[in-house]
Amino acid sequence: MRLRLGYVPLCDAAPLIAAHELGFARTEGLDLDLTAEPSWATLRDRLALGHLDGAHMLAPLAMASRLALSGPPSDLIVPLQLSVNGNAITLSRGLWDEMQPGGTGLADIARAFARVAAARRDAGRPLTLGTVHPFSCHTYQLRLFAEAGELEPAAIRTVVVPPQYSLETLARGLVDGFCAGAPWNAVAAAAGHGRIAVLGSTLAPDAPEKVLAVSERLDDALLPLVRAVARAGRWCADPDNRTELIQRLARRSYLDLDANILAAAIPSEATADMPAGERLRFGAPIEEPSLEHARWIAQEMRRSGQGVRPSDVETVYRPDIYRAAAADL
Repeated sequence: MRLRLGYVPLCDAAPLIAAHELGFARTEGLDLDLTAEPSWATLRDRLALGHLDGAHMLAPLAMASRLALSGPPSDLIVPLQLSVNGNAITLSRGLWDEMQPGGTGLADIARAFARVAAARRDAGRPLTLGTVHPFSCHTYQLRLFAEAGELEPAAIRTVVVPPQYSLETLARGLVDGFCAGAPWNAVAAAAGHGRIAVLGSTLAPDAPEKVLAVSERLDDALLPLVRAVARAGRWCADPDNRTELIQRLARRSYLDLDANILAAAIPSEATADMPAGERLRFGAPIEEPSLEHARWIAQEMRRSGQGVRPSDVETVYRPDIYRAAAADL
């Protein structure tokens, strides 16, 4: 059976790419056609309208799409979580120099940011920060960052920037910073245009990041697809496969980036500035779509003015499907 799956060029699309590249899908009797989408909104619409059978998707956006809060009505469900962590907030070099934080901890950096942001707001020139989509953990982490500095989130202006365009918008001075997933923070830092200010996992540890979102219409293909992508995610999580994973992601047909930059975005081991629990994570421990995570998303959506009822999450997150598939892993 042939399935069409979409993704946005990010490191956490790795389980879908590995499922296709390494034969995990073929073992399940599936042929995958992967398409890189230019934005989360495009991916959302193509999935909702049936042009895609499934996708690597922002966890909050999958929920918003199913609940008719964003884009066309859809029948999306989430039977598998692909990743946690991986986001960061990167600020322009000029903004960082203006902030001059008194330390390296979250409180010091957030207070320094809040001081500059408040001054810019009062001068009628509010800071502009990019987020990948309104329904995203990136949006919620920007709000949490402002709140950590005791700054009203309304003091900053947010604009939607697809992650692969984050560096360009920062370099051209169109934004003062952005929150995006790996590898785009590392890319901006390597290019000398940005400074990584805080990891998303510092603001929201192990926040649900990307999920496998699929149409309920998949029927007999659903469990095989979940098994194939779950096996691929476990392969991605194995440190012995890190070098091969980076080389495959770096290819022109996927992220089209220098492998050394991807290596910085997917560190080999815990380091002083990125402990193991804060890194982008794949694999068995995070694969089951957690209703607790779904409720956290619903809470953050409500705090951001994106109305959703806690009871709605069980129509979207389907741990029962994951468990049925995982029984044969």
